[in-house]
Amino acid sequence: MLFKDIVAKNRSYRRFVEAEKISTETLTELIELARLVPSGANAQALKFMLVNTEEDNAKMFPTIGWAGALPDWDGPVEGERPAAYIIVLCDLAIGKNKQTDVGIVAQTILLGAVEKGLGGCMLGNIKRTEIAEKFNIDPEKYSIDLVIALGKPNEDIRIVDVPESGKTTYYRDENTVHYVPKRSIDELIVK
Repeated sequence: MLFKDIVAKNRSYRRFVEAEKISTETLTELIELARLVPSGANAQALKFMLVNTEEDNAKMFPTIGWAGALPDWDGPVEGERPAAYIIVLCDLAIGKNKQTDVGIVAQTILLGAVEKGLGGCMLGNIKRTEIAEKFNIDPEKYSIDLVIALGKPNEDIRIVDVPESGKTTYYRDENTVHYVPKRSIDELIVK
């Protein structure tokens, strides 16, 4: 697959084939990709907690807000929930507010997931205190910066042009096809 195809296929998937499990080995391979990316001041302050058992997935699911632009949707139903999660942590003894690092790492993990036939979603609308309690994460030692949901995608996501209204909000049609409006290349390049 060409890199452009991997990027285009990397959408914010929110519905998965839950029965197709993701091994700890596969998650570790994705963290290996994250380990290799650039880091601000080369501090490498980000750490990762891998979640992929049925019990832990069930604990994680209610801590997540799934789609702000779809207020009538409570998230994936049983059978369509993620097979795994990666909790992205910042080791506060090493660095704080590593938002650029978080973005680089999350995108790299998701691109690696696409290469493996998986998909995922970066989730920032999360209940950090609840996650810390459920997974024994010490808030004095780590900040919870992001959760990445992963699984085999089970939805049709299509990139479309931004309409004349200029509205970029994603939406679904009556068949639950998910549309993501994207600005044109001419609109993005400032001359």
